[in-house]
Amino acid sequence: MKRETIAIHGGFDSDPTTKAVAVPIYQTAAYSFDSAEHGAALFNLEVPGFRYTRISNPTTEVLEERVAELEGGVAALSVSSGQTALFYAAINALEMGRNLVSVPQLYGTTYTLFAHVMPKMGMQVRFAKSDGAADLEALIDENTRALFCETVGNPAGNVCDLEELARLAHKHSMPLIVDNTVATPMLVRPIDYGADVVVHSLTKFMGGHGTTLGGIIIDCGRFPWASHAGRYPMFTQPDESYHGLVYTEQYGASAFIGRCRSVYQRTVGAVLSPMNAFLLLQGIETVALRVERHVENALKVAQFLRADARVESVNFAGFADSPYFPLVQKYLGGKACSLMTFEVRGGLPAAMRFYDALRLFKRLVNLGDAKSLACHPASTTHRQMSSKEQLAAGVGPGSIRLSVGIEHIDDILADLDQALGARV
Repeated sequence: MKRETIAIHGGFDSDPTTKAVAVPIYQTAAYSFDSAEHGAALFNLEVPGFRYTRISNPTTEVLEERVAELEGGVAALSVSSGQTALFYAAINALEMGRNLVSVPQLYGTTYTLFAHVMPKMGMQVRFAKSDGAADLEALIDENTRALFCETVGNPAGNVCDLEELARLAHKHSMPLIVDNTVATPMLVRPIDYGADVVVHSLTKFMGGHGTTLGGIIIDCGRFPWASHAGRYPMFTQPDESYHGLVYTEQYGASAFIGRCRSVYQRTVGAVLSPMNAFLLLQGIETVALRVERHVENALKVAQFLRADARVESVNFAGFADSPYFPLVQKYLGGKACSLMTFEVRGGLPAAMRFYDALRLFKRLVNLGDAKSLACHPASTTHRQMSSKEQLAAGVGPGSIRLSVGIEHIDDILADLDQALGARV
């Protein structure tokens, strides 16, 4: 099936008991066992089935199968938020004393996780000077165990060269982990270009309505963990915390997700609720149509802003003179994402007047909503970073980030126009 069809039908036909065509909400904490022997077999992973919703649930399972199919992966694990997905995916490939190398253009909370939280757990993250493969390679050493990038940086709007980064990762026998939240599989599937693990904040474009938190990790199923047993012993040696389970033997191609579920989801427990999974599935059914309108409106907004004398500059990868324009053609099918930043002429005071004058655009820190959204990253999403770190992430003191929605374009442009004309 094509992606537009998978978004509606993937992972589910009808409920086997009631024949319901909508995915049922299995609002239960636990599941009964036929016998003591059956319970033991389930916990020994000898038979398929459900044990406890912290580990798996029929509703969340449909979501996992659908998104795995959308991204071209073999398995997925849904979790409580995008940050949880990122955290689980990163530490699943690392151990104490090991490191991850990342591009510098990151969502603010991702930077905080990498720069301040993980190092206190004994896992270092190194930030390259740019998103270029050569700058990442300069930081790789014998203890590096993964590379990380965002397909489209939030809010920098840079587009990473996925094939080059995947080639670099595999040259050094490590996986490439990609956050595909901004682009979504409707525009690009990183796995098609060599990525090994993909993560999403489903809260954003996939859910699409600003109502529901959720995250997901997708396993491509191709990384040869068993061939690199010395570098990744956690996948190939018996796990004492799980009765000696060897993940590559038990799960095969989906060993990465199997370990995420068994080690982190089972014991840490940042679980996606069945109700949230149901709501996210509703959003995913229309993601293809919404992304089309997002992209169409964003181009018109970027063109409007660039032509306006009240605007100092517009950072939008869809412009032909953007350094990322060739990568938009290669990876996004020529469709630049609906995330952009711009600077109002007059500096920070003018930017704040514009921001406060918005009427249609909602002032908040989410993105990917059906509604048009505006954010001042320096004072919100990237507030915990120094000025130098903000600039490296693509955030200036007066930068305004827009997530262009699916409203009528005339209404969007009218709001921007009146806000640009705001006076004290």
